[in-house]
Amino acid sequence: MFERFLLIAGPCVLEDDGLNLEVAREVERCARAVGLPVVFKGSFDKANRARAGSARGPGLREGLARLARVRAATGLAVLTDVHEPGQARHAAEVVDALQIPAFLCRQTDLLLAAGCAGKPVNVKKGQWMAPEEMAGAVEKLQGAGAPEVALTERGSAFGYGDLVVDMRSFARARTTCDVAVLFDGTHSVQRSGRAGGSSGGDPEHVPALVRAAVAAGCDGLYLETHPEPLTAPSDAASMLPLAALPGLLRDVVAIRQALATGPSGSGAPRGTAEGES
Repeated sequence: MFERFLLIAGPCVLEDDGLNLEVAREVERCARAVGLPVVFKGSFDKANRARAGSARGPGLREGLARLARVRAATGLAVLTDVHEPGQARHAAEVVDALQIPAFLCRQTDLLLAAGCAGKPVNVKKGQWMAPEEMAGAVEKLQGAGAPEVALTERGSAFGYGDLVVDMRSFARARTTCDVAVLFDGTHSVQRSGRAGGSSGGDPEHVPALVRAAVAAGCDGLYLETHPEPLTAPSDAASMLPLAALPGLLRDVVAIRQALATGPSGSGAPRGTAEGES
């Protein structure tokens, strides 16, 4: 799954079938138009919320059923987060890949359970960790049997409530961990700790950060997107509007083409997607 540059995209938390399918079909259409493989993502539970009353999602059973319906209707591979070791086996029966949230990237029992589930695993780098420190998480997953592992950079904590993306992270993590390193362009613009318990964000900076990360050599993208972000039950302040996705993906492919044909001759870090040559 992670051997080629790909796009992982979808809403933050799974909503009703109509919204999930609308996003999945548009993401697939946009990615196909530029020749990028795509994986639909959606969370059945947002367990790492600041306040007890924050929206969390449909839960494991119903969430997996909704993901299964997206997969059946679109043919797309699907990915979801797991928060507890006991969820990994159940999720792996439905989805094509598992994801470890950033706040849980050092939880040994969770990583081992995800690795044992037999599916590719994307683990997000904790906001407090250096790229090289993620080698331990990769070793746990691979040692437990994960067939593929990827890391996702989502920014590093800078003071209170702000994140900064170090564009050296992709090369540093790849050198140390020897896995694909993706870029989460939407969580990277979050501003946590706002009054009321909901994260804020600066989504206007998503395109610039995505273009910079692609130029810096990331191996794929992770983007949360929604037709009307401000109406979303989770991460409303940081998601990319669905209407902005086509133009951004065209920029991504153009940058990768420039890297592959540039004077250095180094080419893009991972396989060129169909339609990019």
